[in-house]
Amino acid sequence: MDNEVQRGFETLAIHAGQEPDPVTGAVVTPIYQVSTYKQDGIGGLRGGYEYSRSANPTRTALEVCLAETEAGARGLSFASGLAAEDALLRAVCKPGDHVVIPNDAYGGTYRLFAKVAEPWGVTFDPVPLGDIAAARAAVRPETKIIWVETPTNPLLGIADIAALAAVAHDAGALLVVDNTFASPYLQRPLDLGADVVVHSTTKYIGGHSDVVGGALIVSDAALGDRLAFHQNAMGAVAGPFDAWLTLRGIKTLGVRMDRHCANAERVVEMLGRHPSVRQVLYPGLPGHPGHDVAAKQMKAFGGMVSFRMESEEAAVRVCERTKLFTLGESLGGVESLIEHPGRMTHASAAGSPLEVPGDLVRLSVGIEDADDLLRDLERALPHGT
Repeated sequence: MDNEVQRGFETLAIHAGQEPDPVTGAVVTPIYQVSTYKQDGIGGLRGGYEYSRSANPTRTALEVCLAETEAGARGLSFASGLAAEDALLRAVCKPGDHVVIPNDAYGGTYRLFAKVAEPWGVTFDPVPLGDIAAARAAVRPETKIIWVETPTNPLLGIADIAALAAVAHDAGALLVVDNTFASPYLQRPLDLGADVVVHSTTKYIGGHSDVVGGALIVSDAALGDRLAFHQNAMGAVAGPFDAWLTLRGIKTLGVRMDRHCANAERVVEMLGRHPSVRQVLYPGLPGHPGHDVAAKQMKAFGGMVSFRMESEEAAVRVCERTKLFTLGESLGGVESLIEHPGRMTHASAAGSPLEVPGDLVRLSVGIEDADDLLRDLERALPHGT
């Protein structure tokens, strides 16, 4: 890519790291389904490749694309989002260190901290990170990371990335932002002062519910080198076909996110006037406590919607009655999904400070015809037709 020209997001998603193949002219990056490479003499690596755990050309193309779409110095691709999170924690933290996390973080992230990192010796505190004063008060001398999700999973809370970056940097800590819900199309945390961006690329970046992956993107090349060492040493890398599927998905991220957001706005409007829905959680609503911050740091408000019913039983019934909204975990694919977080994605947080309300329903609003999605929800809700 010509670094002297500022490319738009959609252009970067299609072209960054993906020049036509120099041998055949193929416009799509090949799948280098290979484990090892012929070397040009002992210690003479051809193009820097020796073994596909360390580097693979298909994965390299994805990592370059991820870095450029997030405006980062380096991108790293992993076998899953949690593999990326684990590598980051082991690279940055050591026993005795401390991390501040959201008090409504993704259940898998909480499990990683509570069941893996804490027994290793890394402590953490869940904090409402929409409250900057609370975040500042939670920081200790041994704090190495302030870990942010914005929007959060599943309560769709919003945190001010720029303000939290200042808090973290004043304490000598890193600001890590899980950007999975927003995607780099809607929000670029590194531009706002974050040090590391985390993605489950399984979700919006992959976008088709056919691949599992994760990513780290950093603003500092030296930190990127440290993370790359751990990526290779620990080995939880994306395979070449997974990297290829993710790279294929990111090409259409912009157009998909436009439709996700438009459909979500229609769903939010319908839920907001339905008599059986007690509360709609969506940062695009003017009454959402994080609306102004979200409007400042996001291009649009995303395709994730949560809402609360009158009881847990009512929430479960809605999840069981939809047809187009498929009952399933995960999110961000072209198809719409519905789930009960308390019994599904966030069951690991039950009994903890991160336990989610039992009356909560989470929607991943897909890119189907919006009228069909509305009819499906109206039939599933009490008193629907």
